Amino acid sequence: MSTTTALRTFPDVRADFPGLTPGWHYLDTAATAQKPQAVIDATVNAMGRDYATVHRGVYARSADMTLAYEAARRRIAAFIGARENEIAFVRGATEAINLVAYSHPKKGRVLLSMLEHHSNIVPWQLAGWQVDVCPLTADGCIDLDAAEKLLTPEHNMVAFAHVSNVLGSPLDVARAADIAHHVGAELLIDGCQAVPRLPVDVAALGCDYYVFSGHKLYGPTGIGVLWSDKLDTLPPWQGGGSMIDRVTFEKTTYAPAPTRFEAGTPAIIEAIGLAAAVDYVAALGVDAIHAHEVALVTSVREQLARKNSITLYGPENSAGIVSFSMAGVHPHDIGTILDESGVAIRAGHHCAQPLMEHLGVAATARASFGVYSNDDDVAALTDGLARVERIFG
Repeated sequence: MSTTTALRTFPDVRADFPGLTPGWHYLDTAATAQKPQAVIDATVNAMGRDYATVHRGVYARSADMTLAYEAARRRIAAFIGARENEIAFVRGATEAINLVAYSHPKKGRVLLSMLEHHSNIVPWQLAGWQVDVCPLTADGCIDLDAAEKLLTPEHNMVAFAHVSNVLGSPLDVARAADIAHHVGAELLIDGCQAVPRLPVDVAALGCDYYVFSGHKLYGPTGIGVLWSDKLDTLPPWQGGGSMIDRVTFEKTTYAPAPTRFEAGTPAIIEAIGLAAAVDYVAALGVDAIHAHEVALVTSVREQLARKNSITLYGPENSAGIVSFSMAGVHPHDIGTILDESGVAIRAGHHCAQPLMEHLGVAATARASFGVYSNDDDVAALTDGLARVERIFG
């Protein structure tokens, strides 16, 4: 499908997003996605008309809310090709990675990549793992040939991003899984940037753990998902109510997974909101969303490549994200001037300081797209960058 055809055939859904005010071009979806009205309505109803606790009350509304909460789990699990008992609700991908890093019974060596988000670096360090680093290919993808040479039987874990939050670099997860498993290591995948824009089937991918955050998937903040078909092999990470079987002062036994990882009153409203987001994305079709974002990325990269002042980072097939720098202009200045034109981008190190050092820059500017992005946003971005050039020229 051509770039023009993909943009023309994808439905205009901007009216579904009340946060997208007229004249404002939101190009920071990789940081957090705007919310469709369907998600807002679901959370409002869950917080108001339908609200009650779950798993505790014997009265009708509590029972109904429990059913809704567990139905949300089933819908979210199905969205990534999982079974409902294989996903635990957490506060976000960061908490999911911390959970695995701290709870894993074999803390040893972990292989990360140069492009990882800080949330896929710091937890391993804090939990006492020995960190090794996989380099990148020339175009900014995780170098799986190098990973294959670096991995040894001493490695217990490989933890890679499915899609880089800076470069948009996609990972061949199935190959990464084969490489990790060949030496007896497990594979954790950070799917934050992939789940909103790529089809994800965890069984087909072959990874051992898959994590993502709800707010990047057009859902609420404060909720994320840890998937694994090995949850029962991990001990609890946090203690409290709900995650127990029986408690005495002498000994406590724990509930089976995933309940053992959901201590305390869960994120009831957020889970229902995330299920509504999943339904919204599924109705549009992830394949169609991917084609739409590929068209936008292709258009932006083609136009920026014509500017001698601009350096583009990442591969040509970057997924939904374009990072760049402009000669002689700090990314914060780019972001400020674009904001004056109603264009919102991200400027900074994007919680990926090791990657910035690898690129030889302190920061980059980043435009990232969502289901609501269109060619007007691309035009506003390129027009705004032309203004930046004039100001600093």
